[in-house]
Amino acid sequence: MPLCQKLRTLTALLLIAGPATAVDRLASKPFATRSEVIAPHAMAATSQPLATQIALDVMKQGGSAVDAAIAANAALGLMEPTGNGVGGDLFAMVWDPKTKKLHGYNGSGRSPGKLSLQWFEKNGYTAVPSFGPLPVTVPGAVRGWFDLHAKFGVLPMQKNLAPAIAYARNGHPVAETIAYYWNLSVPRLGKYPGFNEQFTLNGKAPVKGQLWKNPNLANTLQSIADGGPDAFYKGRIAKTIADYIQAQGGFLSAEDLAAHKGEWVEPISTTYRGVRVWELPPNGQGLAALQMLNMLELTDFSKIAFGSPEHVHAFVEAKKLAFADRAALYADPDFVKTPVDRLLSKSYASERAKLIDPNKAMKAVDAGAALNQGDTIYMTVADSNGMMVSLIQSNYRGMGSGMAPPGLGFILQDRGEQFVLKKGHANSFEPNKRPFHTIIPAFITKNDQPWISFGLMGGAMQPQGHVQIVMNLVDFGMNLQEAGDAPRIQHDGSTEPDGQNTPMSDGGVVNLESGFAYPTIQALMRKGHVIEFADGPYGGYQAIMRDLQSGVYFGASESRKDGQAAGY
Repeated sequence: MPLCQKLRTLTALLLIAGPATAVDRLASKPFATRSEVIAPHAMAATSQPLATQIALDVMKQGGSAVDAAIAANAALGLMEPTGNGVGGDLFAMVWDPKTKKLHGYNGSGRSPGKLSLQWFEKNGYTAVPSFGPLPVTVPGAVRGWFDLHAKFGVLPMQKNLAPAIAYARNGHPVAETIAYYWNLSVPRLGKYPGFNEQFTLNGKAPVKGQLWKNPNLANTLQSIADGGPDAFYKGRIAKTIADYIQAQGGFLSAEDLAAHKGEWVEPISTTYRGVRVWELPPNGQGLAALQMLNMLELTDFSKIAFGSPEHVHAFVEAKKLAFADRAALYADPDFVKTPVDRLLSKSYASERAKLIDPNKAMKAVDAGAALNQGDTIYMTVADSNGMMVSLIQSNYRGMGSGMAPPGLGFILQDRGEQFVLKKGHANSFEPNKRPFHTIIPAFITKNDQPWISFGLMGGAMQPQGHVQIVMNLVDFGMNLQEAGDAPRIQHDGSTEPDGQNTPMSDGGVVNLESGFAYPTIQALMRKGHVIEFADGPYGGYQAIMRDLQSGVYFGASESRKDGQAAGY
């Protein structure tokens, strides 16, 4: 055969075969971009490889999984300021092998004590602004570190914070995805005093691979390491925060900071085909994932293929129903008693699931029972003693409010944007109240033993992502990495529990990641779903699984981000 003909034949074969995909890997897993990480002693999975290595180093030095999680979280505040930092809130679940119990921690901060719904109304606001001083609530992360450490830490906090302090002083090369989001944040936040001075290089975001130092944050972390939580919530740092916010027209005070406390809470759960899935109760949105699972359990997915119209339709409709309750009923339990037991009951799920028409998408949904621009970090760590930590931390809206107090090296969160400026609503703005919260860690037990610590960051995508991970593992038999790499579904347009609170009337929009077959898309459109392309709102996943017999750990990390799962 002449050479030119051979080349034409080879080209034709390549065109027929298409590009290499996950199914071409030797492991024959159709969605896995890489193998699970497997290790005998300890595992860490974070969205930044350097933070993962810090977590492993801390555990090699004798630290617990909680010590490692604190160390990695502190480093992520430096390395991924587009998602988290000491200016944000923290939630966590910890499996304690001594008590054989899952412990929950709510580290969300409260609204300023001197700001009221009446002030917003008097000044013409219909929603809390997204940026600036008004959406700033008390940051709960630092108190969260010390509360977790007091219960489960082994190493001194100076040792846990030392790696982040060293990187802040000496610098680290910025990762690719983080550089991308950093660049998007500068134009909208650069107008606020303190931001450009502390978070740009001559007015520009650092680029991929560029060395980034934050000596101001190094000093703040050193003060926290030496002085404990009071160094942050009282004294010089608290005064600097309060003076700065009030100079910008905000209300957060030194008294608000000094009064902050986190809360140990009982996790809530439901069963799903033989496993038990755990979330934290409101003011977070984890309950929505459990409500969705209860409804989806009523469908026999052993006869439904992943990515089929039946799969996507059932998921989206269950989401609409759960999110209607989420918008109306989830709020700070100190102010509103969300009917958690009722919402979690299988009988309630059965009632709600009757509203799902297998052939038609719902356009509007009312709550029963009586947010997608938030960026976040999720991480999980497991140690040689069997302690497993599921931790999530966030500034909200990527780099938060844009409020960067002078000389401190961090940005304050804008969680207050989630309040509703409507009297009588469960999530209505009130002084000293915790807003509805999007960030949620998750955990799965099997036969009362710890099985999987996992999370999926990304605003309103989080409960949707949690449900998809559980379904991928339980219904579709995927391994831990494959469950995160499989193409994702996001429904957008449900009534939100925030300042807009506009009821869904058009059925919303379904975003399908690349990988869903076109016949599926056609069938969904025939059912009345609006399908749109969306670039990147599908969240970020990390997970650790413990083999129930051998105790060996399996780790998985999000292929859409910069992260890494690693162990030893």
